Parts: sequence; structure tokens; C-alpha cells
Amino acid sequence: MSVPTFRAAVVRTPSGPDSIEIVDVPVAEPGPGQVRVAIAAAAVNPVDLGVAAGVFHDLGLVDQPHWTGLGWDFAGTVEATGPGVDLVVGSRVAGVVDGFDRDYGTYAERLLVPAADVAVVPDGLDLIAAATVPLNGLAAAQILDLLGDAPADGRRLLVTGAAGAVGGYLLVLGQERGWQVTGLAREQDEEFVRGLGADFTTHAESGWDAVADAGAMQLAALALVRDGGLFVGVQPSAQPPSERGITVAAVVAHPDGVRLADLLARTVSGQLPARVHAVLPLDQVADAHRGLAKGGIRGRYVLRP
Repeated sequence: MSVPTFRAAVVRTPSGPDSIEIVDVPVAEPGPGQVRVAIAAAAVNPVDLGVAAGVFHDLGLVDQPHWTGLGWDFAGTVEATGPGVDLVVGSRVAGVVDGFDRDYGTYAERLLVPAADVAVVPDGLDLIAAATVPLNGLAAAQILDLLGDAPADGRRLLVTGAAGAVGGYLLVLGQERGWQVTGLAREQDEEFVRGLGADFTTHAESGWDAVADAGAMQLAALALVRDGGLFVGVQPSAQPPSERGITVAAVVAHPDGVRLADLLARTVSGQLPARVHAVLPLDQVADAHRGLAKGGIRGRYVLRP
């Protein structure tokens, strides 16, 4: 009797998009507290390009004997539940898996995931759009946790990469934490940035109370922070050293089903942006990686298994 399988995109010897292959993985039953999700959509993120290129293998963060799975966030439908799970089969959910060292990720037809890590997708939000929210929305929220609420004596927050996926969420969420937010982006992105209620600049001078470096400018962004200010980056493996009394941190996005439910609700209401650049079948994952690598994309590539 044959064991049922599903398809997943992985890399064995990572060397960029051409090293991605589709493999068959045995379907497993969910354990206590787990759900099995039939994935309808998986967003492509810059971190996925790094995994496929071997960046995190080189850093010693991946140690898989056969292959390494790709993909962090997803949306789909619950098709099986383990003991102790309240979600019902058929529920539309979205979520994110964390960590680099795993044999398969969300670029797949199926996924086992803790039920606590997913959120129900509200009516009115399609699964393609929902798949773009988890990783970047949670990263932005958790960046702001590191920054904290704006102090009364220093509220000026600069968001680099403000028109990107994480940056767009930071523009909205930062204002809610009391920050006077300015987005640093290209001239053609001014309408998007201002449309989210933030100020806009194409060239930032130094002296900011805080910088949320969604654009991964690193040392160039750190130089924009005033003495004694705050800096939060998005590259924990290459966090710049503190200088001039600046508090330096880097976000490591992690699953949070409760907070994700709020982000999804605010996406369907229009408070938060959901931008899809293109939808491609799983077989064209390498094309999606190449397209993202070219840069300048406003919105996510989304894979449909």
C-alpha cells in the first residue's frame, strides 16, 4: 500500500534559484496541538533567496541531512487536526513557520504547524493576499516591540525601505505607537508612503531619535541615529555594533497567532496594505526568486502549490 505524498520545494546543495527542486514528502498526521494545512498560497520573501543561496548554511544555521525546505509564510485550509485543537477542519488560516533548519517549509502542498501559530483568515480576505501578511506584518510589529512606545522627548522615527513589505507595515504601526514616522524610499514611492499617513523623504540627514532599518542599510542607517537613540535592524546575523550610546537590536520574527489575527483583520479592513505582485505555480519557484532578486518589486510574489 503506497504512502500518500505531497510536493515541496527544497534545496540539497544551495546555489541560488537553479538549485531549487520539487520533491515528494510523505503526508504525516498532526500530533497534539497541531494542524495539517492544505496550502493555497505561500509568499516569497528575501530571506528565502538567502536560504536558496546557502547564506544561512554558511552561517551554520542549517544542518539538514537531505535537503532544506523553503518558505516562511502561508495561507490555506485546515484539513486535519490533532488532539487538543479547537480549529475545525475547513477553517481558512494563515501563519508563519520560523527557523532555518527544517526539512520543508511553506513552499509545499501541505504543512504541519502548531495550531497556536496560525490565525483564522477573516471573510473578505482571499488566501493569496493573506499569505503576504504573516512574516512581514509580524516582523514589523515585533520591530516596534523592540523600539517601544515613542518617548515624549524623542518621537522622530525613520523607516528605511519604507515602500517594501516590512516598511509599509511599520509606517502604519509606528504611528499607532506614538512615533512621528517618516519613510525613506524612492521618489516614485512617495504616494504610497504618504497614503499611509507618514512623512516622506528620499534623502535622510542624521539626527533621528530612532531608525527602523527595514531596508537593511545597516551601518548607513545606524549613522542616521542621533547619539543615545534607537536602532532596530532586520539582519540578526549581521547586527551592527553599538556606537555613540545608541541602543542596537535586530528583529527575529517569530510566530504569534493572536497578533496575526489582528493584522489580518486590519488588512481586510484596509488599514494595512496587502500587495501582490504576481502569482506563480509552485513549479515556477525559481522564476519567482529571480524576479525578486532583480529588486524594485512592490508587492510579493506568491506561489500557488
